[in-house]
Amino acid sequence: MAAFRFALQASSAASPRAWRDLARKAEDLGYSTLYVPDHLDDQWAPMVAVTVAAEATTTLRVGTLVLDNDFRHPVLVAKEAATLDIVTGGRFEFGLGAGWMSTDYVQSGIPLDKPSVRVARLAESLAIIRAMWRDGSATFSGVHYSVTDAAGTPVPVTPGGPPIVIGGGSRRVLTLAGQYADIASIVPSLDAGYIGPEVAAEAVVEKYTDRVGWIREAAGDRAGDIELQCWTAAVQVVPNRAEVTASLAALFNLTPEQLEATPLALIGTAEEIVEQLRARRVALGFSYIVVHEAEMDALSPVIAELADT
Repeated sequence: MAAFRFALQASSAASPRAWRDLARKAEDLGYSTLYVPDHLDDQWAPMVAVTVAAEATTTLRVGTLVLDNDFRHPVLVAKEAATLDIVTGGRFEFGLGAGWMSTDYVQSGIPLDKPSVRVARLAESLAIIRAMWRDGSATFSGVHYSVTDAAGTPVPVTPGGPPIVIGGGSRRVLTLAGQYADIASIVPSLDAGYIGPEVAAEAVVEKYTDRVGWIREAAGDRAGDIELQCWTAAVQVVPNRAEVTASLAALFNLTPEQLEATPLALIGTAEEIVEQLRARRVALGFSYIVVHEAEMDALSPVIAELADT
Protein backbone atom coordinates (compact mmCIF):
# COMPACT_ATOMS: atom_id res chain seq x y z
CA MET A 1 0.00 0.00 0.00
CA ALA A 2 1.10 3.56 -0.70
CA ALA A 3 2.22 5.64 2.27
CA PHE A 4 -0.15 8.27 3.59
CA ARG A 5 0.16 11.86 2.43
CA PHE A 6 -2.00 14.83 3.33
CA ALA A 7 -2.74 17.96 1.34
CA LEU A 8 -4.23 21.29 2.31
CA GLN A 9 -6.51 23.05 -0.18
CA ALA A 10 -6.76 26.84 0.15
CA SER A 11 -7.97 29.56 -2.19
CA SER A 12 -6.46 32.79 -0.89
CA ALA A 13 -5.33 34.69 2.19
CA ALA A 14 -5.85 38.10 3.75
CA SER A 15 -2.44 39.28 2.58
CA PRO A 16 0.69 38.04 0.79
CA ARG A 17 2.36 37.61 4.17
CA ALA A 18 -0.58 35.55 5.45
CA TRP A 19 -0.37 33.31 2.38
CA ARG A 20 3.33 32.68 2.90
CA ASP A 21 2.69 32.03 6.60
CA LEU A 22 -0.04 29.53 5.69
CA ALA A 23 2.34 27.66 3.40
CA ARG A 24 5.07 27.55 6.05
CA LYS A 25 2.61 26.36 8.68
CA ALA A 26 1.38 23.58 6.41
CA GLU A 27 4.98 22.51 5.89
CA ASP A 28 5.70 22.59 9.63
CA LEU A 29 2.60 20.52 10.44
CA GLY A 30 3.65 17.78 8.05
CA TYR A 31 1.33 18.42 5.13
CA SER A 32 2.80 17.14 1.90
CA THR A 33 1.15 19.60 -0.45
CA LEU A 34 -0.67 22.93 -0.69
CA TYR A 35 -3.26 22.88 -3.45
CA VAL A 36 -5.14 25.79 -5.01
CA PRO A 37 -8.41 25.29 -6.96
CA ASP A 38 -9.29 27.05 -10.21
CA HIS A 39 -12.53 29.00 -10.23
CA LEU A 40 -13.55 32.52 -11.19
CA ASP A 41 -15.13 33.40 -7.86
CA ASP A 42 -13.28 35.09 -4.99
CA GLN A 43 -9.99 33.20 -5.10
CA TRP A 44 -6.41 33.86 -6.16
CA ALA A 45 -5.08 32.81 -9.55
CA PRO A 46 -3.73 29.32 -8.91
CA MET A 47 -0.46 29.32 -10.85
CA VAL A 48 0.71 32.54 -9.21
CA ALA A 49 -0.46 31.48 -5.75
CA VAL A 50 1.37 28.14 -5.84
CA THR A 51 4.54 29.81 -7.06
CA VAL A 52 4.55 32.17 -4.09
CA ALA A 53 3.86 29.28 -1.69
CA ALA A 54 6.73 27.29 -3.13
CA GLU A 55 9.09 30.25 -2.81
CA ALA A 56 8.13 30.60 0.87
CA THR A 57 8.93 26.96 1.70
CA THR A 58 11.64 24.39 1.15
CA THR A 59 10.01 20.93 1.15
CA LEU A 60 6.29 21.63 0.73
CA ARG A 61 4.85 20.47 -2.56
CA VAL A 62 2.39 22.75 -4.34
CA GLY A 63 -0.22 22.03 -6.95
CA THR A 64 -3.48 22.79 -8.69
CA LEU A 65 -6.62 20.89 -7.71
CA VAL A 66 -7.53 21.19 -10.45
CA LEU A 67 -7.08 23.56 -13.38
CA ASP A 68 -10.12 23.87 -15.66
CA ASN A 69 -8.91 22.61 -19.04
CA ASP A 70 -11.29 24.97 -20.84
CA PHE A 71 -9.56 28.07 -19.46
CA ARG A 72 -6.14 27.53 -21.07
CA HIS A 73 -4.64 26.15 -24.26
CA PRO A 74 -2.66 22.94 -23.60
CA VAL A 75 0.55 24.22 -25.24
CA LEU A 76 0.58 27.27 -22.98
CA VAL A 77 -0.32 25.38 -19.81
CA ALA A 78 2.34 22.75 -20.56
CA LYS A 79 4.96 25.49 -20.72
CA GLU A 80 3.73 27.09 -17.47
CA ALA A 81 3.65 23.77 -15.64
CA ALA A 82 7.11 22.80 -16.88
CA THR A 83 8.43 26.17 -15.71
CA LEU A 84 6.87 25.62 -12.29
CA ASP A 85 8.46 22.18 -12.13
CA ILE A 86 11.83 23.84 -12.75
CA VAL A 87 11.53 26.78 -10.37
CA THR A 88 10.13 24.62 -7.53
CA GLY A 89 12.82 21.98 -7.93
CA GLY A 90 10.27 19.31 -8.81
CA ARG A 91 7.74 20.21 -6.12
CA PHE A 92 4.80 20.97 -8.43
CA GLU A 93 1.79 18.65 -8.95
CA PHE A 94 -0.13 19.44 -12.12
CA GLY A 95 -3.85 18.95 -11.58
CA LEU A 96 -6.16 19.17 -14.60
CA GLY A 97 -9.88 18.53 -14.98
CA ALA A 98 -12.67 18.93 -17.51
CA GLY A 99 -14.37 21.85 -15.71
CA TRP A 100 -17.71 21.65 -13.97
CA MET A 101 -18.83 24.81 -12.14
CA SER A 102 -21.49 26.46 -14.28
CA THR A 103 -20.97 29.94 -12.78
CA ASP A 104 -17.38 29.96 -14.08
CA TYR A 105 -18.73 29.63 -17.60
CA VAL A 106 -21.51 32.15 -17.12
CA GLN A 107 -19.08 34.76 -15.78
CA SER A 108 -16.44 34.23 -18.45
CA GLY A 109 -18.68 33.66 -21.45
CA ILE A 110 -16.83 30.45 -22.23
CA PRO A 111 -19.34 27.95 -23.65
CA LEU A 112 -20.25 25.19 -21.20
CA ASP A 113 -20.30 22.21 -23.50
CA LYS A 114 -21.87 18.94 -22.46
CA PRO A 115 -19.69 16.69 -20.29
CA SER A 116 -18.71 14.31 -23.09
CA VAL A 117 -17.31 17.18 -25.14
CA ARG A 118 -15.40 18.66 -22.22
CA VAL A 119 -13.90 15.29 -21.35
CA ALA A 120 -12.92 14.66 -24.98
CA ARG A 121 -11.20 18.06 -25.03
CA LEU A 122 -9.39 17.17 -21.79
CA ALA A 123 -8.16 13.92 -23.36
CA GLU A 124 -6.70 15.83 -26.31
CA SER A 125 -5.00 18.30 -23.98
CA LEU A 126 -3.42 15.50 -22.00
CA ALA A 127 -2.07 13.88 -25.16
CA ILE A 128 -0.47 17.17 -26.25
CA ILE A 129 0.96 18.01 -22.83
CA ARG A 130 2.45 14.56 -22.29
CA ALA A 131 4.02 14.58 -25.76
CA MET A 132 5.63 17.96 -25.08
CA TRP A 133 7.07 16.75 -21.78
CA ARG A 134 8.03 13.21 -22.75
CA ASP A 135 8.92 13.47 -26.44
CA GLY A 136 10.24 17.02 -26.58
CA SER A 137 7.55 18.27 -28.96
CA ALA A 138 3.95 17.65 -29.94
CA THR A 139 2.24 17.40 -33.30
CA PHE A 140 -1.42 16.62 -32.90
CA SER A 141 -4.58 16.98 -34.98
CA GLY A 142 -7.83 16.38 -33.16
CA VAL A 143 -11.40 17.60 -32.99
CA HIS A 144 -10.57 20.35 -30.50
CA TYR A 145 -6.85 21.11 -30.91
CA SER A 146 -4.33 21.03 -33.72
CA VAL A 147 -0.69 21.75 -32.96
CA THR A 148 2.43 21.40 -35.09
CA ASP A 149 5.88 20.81 -33.64
CA ALA A 150 4.93 22.45 -30.33
CA ALA A 151 8.26 22.67 -28.53
CA GLY A 152 8.45 20.96 -25.16
CA THR A 153 10.60 23.67 -23.68
CA PRO A 154 11.57 24.45 -21.06
CA VAL A 155 12.33 20.83 -20.25
CA PRO A 156 10.90 19.84 -16.84
CA VAL A 157 13.38 18.74 -14.19
CA THR A 158 11.04 15.86 -13.30
CA PRO A 159 11.52 13.12 -15.92
CA GLY A 160 8.40 13.02 -18.08
CA GLY A 161 7.08 16.19 -16.48
CA PRO A 162 5.45 16.99 -13.16
CA PRO A 163 3.04 14.43 -11.69
CA ILE A 164 -0.35 14.67 -13.37
CA VAL A 165 -3.38 14.84 -11.08
CA ILE A 166 -6.72 14.18 -12.78
CA GLY A 167 -9.76 14.94 -10.66
CA GLY A 168 -13.38 14.00 -11.12
CA GLY A 169 -16.24 11.69 -10.27
CA SER A 170 -17.59 10.50 -13.61
CA ARG A 171 -16.62 7.31 -15.37
CA ARG A 172 -15.33 9.27 -18.40
CA VAL A 173 -12.94 11.41 -16.35
CA LEU A 174 -11.78 8.59 -14.10
CA THR A 175 -11.08 6.43 -17.14
CA LEU A 176 -8.76 9.20 -18.32
CA ALA A 177 -7.22 9.20 -14.84
CA GLY A 178 -6.52 5.50 -15.18
CA GLN A 179 -4.89 6.07 -18.55
CA TYR A 180 -2.89 9.23 -17.84
CA ALA A 181 -2.72 10.19 -14.16
CA ASP A 182 0.01 9.72 -11.63
CA ILE A 183 -2.52 10.80 -8.99
CA ALA A 184 -6.25 10.21 -9.35
CA SER A 185 -8.30 12.62 -7.24
CA ILE A 186 -11.77 11.23 -6.62
CA VAL A 187 -14.76 13.43 -5.82
CA PRO A 188 -18.52 12.90 -6.10
CA SER A 189 -19.94 13.42 -9.58
CA LEU A 190 -20.51 17.14 -10.20
CA ASP A 191 -22.36 16.90 -13.51
CA ALA A 192 -25.06 19.26 -12.21
CA GLY A 193 -22.59 22.15 -12.38
CA TYR A 194 -22.99 23.12 -8.75
CA ILE A 195 -22.84 21.52 -5.31
CA GLY A 196 -26.39 20.74 -4.24
CA PRO A 197 -28.38 18.04 -2.42
CA GLU A 198 -27.93 15.56 -5.26
CA VAL A 199 -24.19 15.39 -4.52
CA ALA A 200 -24.93 13.47 -1.31
CA ALA A 201 -26.31 10.53 -3.27
CA GLU A 202 -23.01 10.43 -5.17
CA ALA A 203 -21.01 10.37 -1.93
CA VAL A 204 -22.02 6.97 -0.57
CA VAL A 205 -19.19 4.48 -0.23
CA GLU A 206 -20.60 2.19 -2.93
CA LYS A 207 -20.12 4.98 -5.48
CA TYR A 208 -16.50 5.36 -4.40
CA THR A 209 -15.96 1.64 -4.83
CA ASP A 210 -17.22 1.98 -8.40
CA ARG A 211 -14.95 4.96 -9.07
CA VAL A 212 -11.85 3.19 -7.83
CA GLY A 213 -12.82 0.24 -10.02
CA TRP A 214 -13.10 2.43 -13.12
CA ILE A 215 -9.62 3.81 -12.54
CA ARG A 216 -8.08 0.41 -12.02
CA GLU A 217 -9.85 -1.06 -15.02
CA ALA A 218 -8.58 1.72 -17.29
CA ALA A 219 -5.09 1.61 -15.81
CA GLY A 220 -4.53 -2.09 -16.39
CA ASP A 221 -0.97 -3.06 -15.53
CA ARG A 222 -0.14 0.41 -14.18
CA ALA A 223 -3.00 0.43 -11.63
CA GLY A 224 -0.59 -0.09 -8.74
CA ASP A 225 1.42 2.97 -9.77
CA ILE A 226 -1.48 5.42 -9.45
CA GLU A 227 -1.78 7.25 -6.14
CA LEU A 228 -5.44 7.42 -5.10
CA GLN A 229 -6.42 10.75 -3.62
CA CYS A 230 -9.61 11.50 -1.68
CA TRP A 231 -11.02 15.02 -1.37
CA THR A 232 -12.97 15.52 1.87
CA ALA A 233 -15.86 17.82 2.72
CA ALA A 234 -16.97 16.87 6.25
CA VAL A 235 -14.03 16.78 8.67
CA GLN A 236 -14.72 17.09 12.39
CA VAL A 237 -12.16 16.16 15.04
CA VAL A 238 -14.51 15.74 18.00
CA PRO A 239 -14.96 13.50 21.06
CA ASN A 240 -18.68 12.81 20.39
CA ARG A 241 -18.50 11.04 17.06
CA ALA A 242 -21.96 9.47 17.07
CA GLU A 243 -23.73 12.70 17.97
CA VAL A 244 -21.90 14.80 15.37
CA THR A 245 -22.34 12.16 12.68
CA ALA A 246 -26.09 12.03 13.28
CA SER A 247 -26.34 15.82 13.11
CA LEU A 248 -24.31 16.16 9.91
CA ALA A 249 -26.00 13.21 8.23
CA ALA A 250 -29.27 15.09 8.20
CA LEU A 251 -27.60 18.03 6.44
CA PHE A 252 -26.18 15.73 3.77
CA ASN A 253 -29.46 13.82 3.41
CA LEU A 254 -27.67 10.61 4.36
CA THR A 255 -28.16 8.12 7.14
CA PRO A 256 -25.56 8.25 9.94
CA GLU A 257 -24.23 4.92 8.72
CA GLN A 258 -23.82 6.26 5.19
CA LEU A 259 -22.03 9.39 6.38
CA GLU A 260 -19.72 7.39 8.62
CA ALA A 261 -18.78 5.13 5.69
CA THR A 262 -18.27 7.77 3.00
CA PRO A 263 -14.66 8.76 2.26
CA LEU A 264 -15.95 12.34 2.00
CA ALA A 265 -16.18 12.48 5.80
CA LEU A 266 -13.70 12.16 8.68
CA ILE A 267 -15.48 12.42 12.03
CA GLY A 268 -14.31 11.44 15.51
CA THR A 269 -11.34 11.75 17.78
CA ALA A 270 -7.90 11.87 16.21
CA GLU A 271 -7.45 8.22 17.14
CA GLU A 272 -10.77 7.25 15.54
CA ILE A 273 -9.93 9.13 12.35
CA VAL A 274 -6.56 7.38 12.19
CA GLU A 275 -8.38 4.05 12.23
CA GLN A 276 -10.93 5.25 9.64
CA LEU A 277 -8.16 6.21 7.26
CA ARG A 278 -6.27 2.97 7.74
CA ALA A 279 -9.43 0.98 7.05
CA ARG A 280 -10.24 3.00 3.93
CA ARG A 281 -6.74 2.55 2.57
CA VAL A 282 -7.15 -1.20 2.87
CA ALA A 283 -10.68 -1.22 1.40
CA LEU A 284 -10.36 1.41 -1.33
CA GLY A 285 -6.69 2.31 -1.69
CA PHE A 286 -6.96 5.95 -0.57
CA SER A 287 -3.62 7.14 0.77
CA TYR A 288 -3.56 10.81 -0.25
CA ILE A 289 -6.09 12.85 1.74
CA VAL A 290 -7.11 16.44 0.95
CA VAL A 291 -8.57 18.69 3.65
CA HIS A 292 -9.26 22.40 3.90
CA GLU A 293 -7.82 25.29 5.83
CA ALA A 294 -10.54 25.17 8.50
CA GLU A 295 -9.39 21.68 9.54
CA MET A 296 -5.67 22.37 9.26
CA ASP A 297 -4.82 22.48 12.96
CA ALA A 298 -7.34 19.95 14.22
CA LEU A 299 -6.06 17.25 11.89
CA SER A 300 -2.40 17.74 12.81
CA PRO A 301 -2.34 14.81 15.34
CA VAL A 302 -3.64 12.52 12.59
CA ILE A 303 -0.92 13.70 10.25
CA ALA A 304 1.73 13.22 12.92
CA GLU A 305 0.57 9.62 13.34
CA LEU A 306 0.05 8.63 9.72
CA ALA A 307 2.16 10.73 7.33
CA ASP A 308 4.70 8.64 5.41
CA THR A 309 3.50 5.38 7.01
